Amino acid sequence: MSEENMIQLDLGTTAQKTTAAEKLPVVLLALDQGKYDMPRSLDELRALADANGMQAVAEVVQKRQTPEAATLLGEGKVAEARLVCQNVRAAAAIFDGELTGSQIRNLSAALQVEVLDRTLLILEIFRARATTNEGKLQTELATLRYQLPRLQGLGESMSRQGGGGGGGGGARRGAGETKLELDRRHLHHRIEHLEEKLKELEKRRGETRRARKKNNVPVVALVGYTNVGKSSLLNALCGEQIFEADMLFATLDPTARKLTLPSGLQIILVDTVGFVSRLPHHLVEAFRSTLEEAAFADVIIKVADAGDEQAAEQLAVTDEVLSGLDCGDIPQLVVYNKCDTANLSSFDPDILLTSAKTGRGLPELLAKLDDVLAHRVRTLELVLPYDKLALADILRSRGSVAAEEYREDGVFYRATVKIDDLHRFEPFLV
Repeated sequence: MSEENMIQLDLGTTAQKTTAAEKLPVVLLALDQGKYDMPRSLDELRALADANGMQAVAEVVQKRQTPEAATLLGEGKVAEARLVCQNVRAAAAIFDGELTGSQIRNLSAALQVEVLDRTLLILEIFRARATTNEGKLQTELATLRYQLPRLQGLGESMSRQGGGGGGGGGARRGAGETKLELDRRHLHHRIEHLEEKLKELEKRRGETRRARKKNNVPVVALVGYTNVGKSSLLNALCGEQIFEADMLFATLDPTARKLTLPSGLQIILVDTVGFVSRLPHHLVEAFRSTLEEAAFADVIIKVADAGDEQAAEQLAVTDEVLSGLDCGDIPQLVVYNKCDTANLSSFDPDILLTSAKTGRGLPELLAKLDDVLAHRVRTLELVLPYDKLALADILRSRGSVAAEEYREDGVFYRATVKIDDLHRFEPFLV
């Protein structure tokens, strides 16, 4: 199919990159039916727009129990939104929720600006931030699944027909396929292709997990709301720099780093994609293979922002997503990060408070991980005869050595080893 015939939602028209000198002005639209915290949701939508190189300069909210079918907002409120868009010279309007194809078309025509919904905005951010092949494929898949049910409502051009009764001699051929049918068939084929490629990548990911399990390396997953400092926490603990910034979805692709706990136990620390409230179901499904890093982890660290008044709500969103991944039996730790920005007197003394910026609470977090994973290691004292010193390499590579002393009958070690390696050293225990 030629590119001009493909249905495309022009995500890039308004979604300029953040390197632009000025952010594009946009107007936020919302229908308040009393189902959730509207001010909180609009604050999050404003932050999403900011992460996508836009600046919310105005908002139009209507309290209404029954939405208008064509535009969700009532006729008078749509007229008001059009005046606001004109007055602030908005480049686009962003609706706080999901819209159908016909609703996008109707609102765009009424407001005379491009209209995006919450899901489309998140998809554009994902598309801009994905760096790995898997992340790009997942984002494209989610975008196509978003587009598919909206094809019919995107405009009259979808009914144009190809083929048909042309030709001379009174030829009478069928009407041919409409552009809608062609585009729908193209999207179905592309979705099937992407799903196959992602299955191949998931198979490789499964092999990596099996290798970790074979080597008995525990996996600890950092999960939580976007912009609570998961990447900063990973950098502070592992000393390796991955991109971090004070914005939503600063990092999208999962990152794994090795970390040695105080006991000497080596673990894999995994940073996963962040969550937002009302994350659309098909986005969760598209990124399921990434999120399943948490489902296959030995320990889950749920990270919240200690300085955010809505930290409890952030954790509730995290729990909601994790419940869909069947993570109930996995040990979980709750960590309140960014404690340097919070009033610590309001927290229980037993709560884990950390600051990736100052380093506060990191030793306590590592000690807690040691406690949770204590069944994986054993501290012992042994003397290795000089003809068995090859075993010392296992002590160092798969455990840790706290003391070493050369004696007449061999080398004395005080070391921490994995339970799986204990049988190697039992004949030499002191």
